[in-house]
Amino acid sequence: MSSVLKSNIVILCLTGIMLLLSNGCQQERRGVDLYLDAIMFRELNQNEMAIEKLNEAIKLDKQFLPAYSLLGEIYADNNDYEKSAAAYEKATQISIWSFKDYYNLGRAYQGMKEFDRASKAYARACELKSDHLEAHINAGRCFYEVEDYNRALMFGQLAEQIDSNAIEVQMLLADIFQAQNDYDGAIDSLEHALQIDGNNPNIMSPLALAYLKTEQYEPAKQLFILITQIQPDNGTAYQQLGYCYLKLGDIDYAVKSYNKALQINDKDWQLHKNLGTAYMLMSAKDKDQMLRLKAIQHWKMSLAIEPDQPNWEALLKLIEKYSR
Repeated sequence: MSSVLKSNIVILCLTGIMLLLSNGCQQERRGVDLYLDAIMFRELNQNEMAIEKLNEAIKLDKQFLPAYSLLGEIYADNNDYEKSAAAYEKATQISIWSFKDYYNLGRAYQGMKEFDRASKAYARACELKSDHLEAHINAGRCFYEVEDYNRALMFGQLAEQIDSNAIEVQMLLADIFQAQNDYDGAIDSLEHALQIDGNNPNIMSPLALAYLKTEQYEPAKQLFILITQIQPDNGTAYQQLGYCYLKLGDIDYAVKSYNKALQINDKDWQLHKNLGTAYMLMSAKDKDQMLRLKAIQHWKMSLAIEPDQPNWEALLKLIEKYSR
């Protein structure tokens, strides 16, 4: 017997006892029987039959909380988040103290991308269970999505108090700090996350970008090198590595990195533009006309791929200037 079935049967028994103690009538007992049938159908993966039994039970008793909760669960498993949310809304109206129903209501709204409603449901769940990590993370994430960064930060920091070594917490805090243009705060959170999982490109990349935002090009370069070692087909990492080399004055390595990125994706207008700039700088350093022609070629390719790119007129003037 599965743990889900055991827990549902426990709920069923308690419900049955309550009904008997309240002088339960035949109709109420019939509702409990239908609920039990629904549990059995659920265990057999016959969700349509389970839903039918639960709806029958609800017709007999509009306040049958476990039936609404199980309906919400089944609809969520079927990715029917709208119906799941409707069931959990009813459950939370019946019992304002049910952590599970508020939490699952938040999940349903989050699945619908209705982050404002999700954030409120999660916030209530956090009130009911102040040590639940996922509820706090999800509340913070949903408040972040609606750009309520102060409340997002509050829930993120509460989650950090519950478990400061949870990577999801540090990544959430980093996103919030960056949204507030607090790159030092973002770096602190991402460095903490990297201490927990030191070989994760999904942490290295936003940390490297935060370093770029604060003009820390050497640590950014080192991270992008690591990313390209772990993910040799990561063209974006090679492109960002090229930018780091440019800012550090190492034009030769910048060109090598940009060319590596170009091998992975030659349809990126920004990459052609950056590579053209690197070639032009190399041309000026080495007094090499062929490098100047390569620069112009890549600039032209950039405009061919994206004619309406930002500052296209300035790039066109550069092409005309150096083509003379």
